[in-house]
Amino acid sequence: VIMSRVMGRVGRLASSFRRSSTGGAMQRGLPKRWPIAGVKHVVVVASGKGGVGKSTTAVNLALGVAAVDKSLAVGLLDADIYGPSVPRMMNLSGQPELSKQDLMIPLTNYGIKCMSMGFLVEEKAAIVWRGLMVMSALQKLLRGVEWGHLDVLVVDMPPGTGDTQLSISQQVPLSGAVIVTTPQDIALLDARRGAEMFRKVDVPVLGLVQNMSCFVCPSCGHHTPIFGEDGAQRVAEEMGTEVLGDVPLHLSIRETSDTGRPVVASAPDSPQAEVYKKIARRVLDKLPVDIDPFKPR
Repeated sequence: VIMSRVMGRVGRLASSFRRSSTGGAMQRGLPKRWPIAGVKHVVVVASGKGGVGKSTTAVNLALGVAAVDKSLAVGLLDADIYGPSVPRMMNLSGQPELSKQDLMIPLTNYGIKCMSMGFLVEEKAAIVWRGLMVMSALQKLLRGVEWGHLDVLVVDMPPGTGDTQLSISQQVPLSGAVIVTTPQDIALLDARRGAEMFRKVDVPVLGLVQNMSCFVCPSCGHHTPIFGEDGAQRVAEEMGTEVLGDVPLHLSIRETSDTGRPVVASAPDSPQAEVYKKIARRVLDKLPVDIDPFKPR
């Protein structure tokens, strides 16, 4: 009898999971998505797994957007609570000051307003929190910041498809998601899962960025596709989206990111910076027009 009840419960859970995995359960009864005050477009940069260069892409995308259209006000939000990377990559440190409304004032470098959990804890401190505390911190980063007017806020998401991704997707009106992957088959599988998650919660997938598309020898300039070739292009075609750009595995991108001098800011005329600016142009072209930043969606 006990086994029968257990198996019956397992069957109901499996049935529920199948319904939710089709997207219907996610889409029904979603709360209204309230804009972040003063922010017109929110673009998330996500990946199905870690280690594919998502944060490097997010930082250089934000800088690229500001570079290709200098009239735009751009911000960068580091939503990776456990592993914030923006402070190091943007060469920023120190705790944010508070406004008269008790809102955190973003730290700014290279003309980009930035906010990160890394500003609130020491760089080497481990954040050992359960889910509720993480969600509370995320709400503070989303709603407790005085961004002022922003045309585009780029959000560096944590890897995967967990609570943080769902919370942001369901609570904030997103103009689109950029999925970062490498050409490697295992990374492409996770990238597909990440893209499907955003589609299930009605967030447009703007396209894929194929990072580490090839290794560029710093001595002779020879290109070697060590992770495979055109994997992202194949997946993009199957999903009905596009590859926004191919970013090479180049020493200068790694070095400038590690030293807080992102390549778009420190070497704006380099071929590597041009790749990110090309991606930024394509992202801007895909953003919807006539968005009211104060109206729930």
